[in-house]
Amino acid sequence: MKLSNKRLKTDLAGYAFISPWLIGFIAFSIIPIFSSLYYSFTKYDILASPVFIGLKNFKDIAHDDLFWKSLKVTFFYAFVSVPARLIFAFFVACLFNRPSKAVRVYQAVYYLPSIVGGSIAIAVMWRRLFVSDGAINAILQGFGINSTVSWIGRPDTAIWTLIILAVWQFGSSMLIFLAGLKQIPQSYYEAASIDGAGRITQFFNITIPQMTPIIFFNLIMQLINGFTVFTQAFVVSGGTGDPMNSTLVYALYLYQNAFKYYDMGYSSALAWILVLIIAVFTGVIFKSSDSWVFYESKD
Repeated sequence: MKLSNKRLKTDLAGYAFISPWLIGFIAFSIIPIFSSLYYSFTKYDILASPVFIGLKNFKDIAHDDLFWKSLKVTFFYAFVSVPARLIFAFFVACLFNRPSKAVRVYQAVYYLPSIVGGSIAIAVMWRRLFVSDGAINAILQGFGINSTVSWIGRPDTAIWTLIILAVWQFGSSMLIFLAGLKQIPQSYYEAASIDGAGRITQFFNITIPQMTPIIFFNLIMQLINGFTVFTQAFVVSGGTGDPMNSTLVYALYLYQNAFKYYDMGYSSALAWILVLIIAVFTGVIFKSSDSWVFYESKD
């Protein structure tokens, strides 16, 4: 009985210590999540009380041309930027995977864009780089190419400015890859060298298989980030998704419905569709991982 009372007091003390986080998690995560689920079945404009309308929002979304356009733009952005970012991050991590005092400095320099890359200031700077009188055209003119193109003002190039920005923010993925590379036992490479395997053979038969759990983790995280990209598209396009909706990513279209048109019910429905899309792709990657992710603990 005394032991039970002592354990109860210990448990209560533990809950008391985590109560600030727990209250914040419930108030700012759990309640908003279930509130948005309810609002997705209502007509709600903030000013008036929500009116339950069933599945009407979801039916309207199915016939919304801008919904399909934003989905197309987001898929293109995610499926191009995520592989490019991971490949570039992995390449740089391999370059840094060597004993050198200067590597620490280079790691910090390359990680810096990932810290500030999602900020408003960097997005504004990026917008200025690609305008007709920006630095990109100035560099091209320095090489004798007379370019006055506004890269963010053309439908065929605007989305690529966002993709380049995403690839430029490869620092976080690079550090995770680098940590994984350092965990690979050197004895594997020594044994392979004794057997006559070259560096390319070692890379594809040792490095890649050993790194598949890290690749799997980075792929999941970066794919979620790709589907939910907002800040860069909002700033670069001025919040409109222009030119001709070529930068109208899904999160930006959701934002427009919520805070421009004040259709909270419709935007909540859009949010839950995005959750389902991310869940499907994440589930597919998890399901396929058995055939390409190598774990030493498995036979």
